Amino acid sequence: MLEMISESALLMVIVIFVINIFYVSFLTLRTVALTKGYRYLAAFVSILETFVYVIGLGLVLDNLDQPVNVIAYALGFGVGILTGLYIEEKLALGYMVVNVTSSQNDKDLPDHLRTLGYGVTHGTQYGRDGARTTMQILTPRRYQRKLIETIKELDERAFIIAYEPKTIHGGFWTKKVSSRKVANYEPEHVEEILEEIYEEEAAEANDETNEKEEVQSRKE
Repeated sequence: MLEMISESALLMVIVIFVINIFYVSFLTLRTVALTKGYRYLAAFVSILETFVYVIGLGLVLDNLDQPVNVIAYALGFGVGILTGLYIEEKLALGYMVVNVTSSQNDKDLPDHLRTLGYGVTHGTQYGRDGARTTMQILTPRRYQRKLIETIKELDERAFIIAYEPKTIHGGFWTKKVSSRKVANYEPEHVEEILEEIYEEEAAEANDETNEKEEVQSRKE
């Protein structure tokens, strides 16, 4: 097989391009996983990276005597970085913290977001134009865009800053983030979803009250 690849200039270019995409993709994923603290994932990806290096990259490096092969190598390197970053983005490892400042103090945005499954710490601060509701929201990274769209639906003038925390320790944030609840709605229908949830909660609370009254009446 190696002889067949070596004898075909076109096949050699394709092999160099594809192998370098795989190699650099794994290299990029391993680097990102290490920076995010996913040691075991980084170790697993490094095994795949080494496998590609031993099996294929030696062939690539031995055939860089032609300009077209060098071009294929360079293009594969660039595409490999983009591919690795794309895969990492789809995996969406870790959490994001979204800081929100809202002037709509009459809207209970923190409770709305908690109801939808996000972890929220909120308070009141003061800016040039008076009181503002400030929120620090924890969300799985794969739901960051969904959270931001939800906030815009509830308050289109909200000021939003998002960043990735390097360390999360203590507290109850990660336990309060309900991925299942967050996944079960679309931002454009958030107000209707909230109304349904609150109606269900009110009905459940009413049923509990009626049961307690019935038990109390029986005791009397």
